[in-house]
Amino acid sequence: MPVAIALHGVSAGYKGPVVRDIDLEVGNEVVAIVGRSGSGKTTLLRLIAGLLEPTSGTVDLLGVAPAIARRRKRIGFVPQDARLHPWRTVRENVTLPLEVNRAARTNGHVSPDEWVARMGLSDAIDAYPHQLSGGMRQRVALARSLVIDPEVLLMDEPLASLDELTRDDLRGELLRLWEGQARSVVYVTHDIEEAVLLADRVVVIGGRPAAVRGEVRISLARPRTKAMRREPLFYNLVEAVRKHLE
Repeated sequence: MPVAIALHGVSAGYKGPVVRDIDLEVGNEVVAIVGRSGSGKTTLLRLIAGLLEPTSGTVDLLGVAPAIARRRKRIGFVPQDARLHPWRTVRENVTLPLEVNRAARTNGHVSPDEWVARMGLSDAIDAYPHQLSGGMRQRVALARSLVIDPEVLLMDEPLASLDELTRDDLRGELLRLWEGQARSVVYVTHDIEEAVLLADRVVVIGGRPAAVRGEVRISLARPRTKAMRREPLFYNLVEAVRKHLE
């Protein structure tokens, strides 16, 4: 499997080290990063995105420095908060990356309106963020990140602020979106069951400063369904991840 993301001996922090000696490689797969609150999950994602420079070690993204990949719009980033522009409609929020990056207009294979439709938001395409529910705003944020057809998708606990029913619906959206797509996804979450359901691999980080404490390969067949959460294999995989957190 070709490597899209490579971190070797990476340490970083703010006033002190937050993560230390991180080694991680990601190919065309979904990798979930799991850890306790304050364990450095977001710091790790910011390092991959080029929003934070390591104090030691190297980060490569698609063969170049993360900042270069970000400028070339090869990265899609979905934050925990949708961060939509309140003065722009759903369509206008989704098209924003194409307005600021002309090169991306010819790279994408799916139009902004089609991404809106895929997110089930066609009826709200002219609505403003304040007229949308939390789940709808997250769908807009996801469509906005995908409209440039990124090779790498980074997601920072995008469902954490939603109610459980809405989270469940959006997990289903993500599963449908990722099936059959050659895309590298790093998905940060504190929800172990969510990580097991969505990912091909779960990487557990922890400690102070944080380091990789373990990895679990998820052997559930694809396409994934919510019904798999009732299978003994699913339970065993959740427990395997949980042991690395203890």
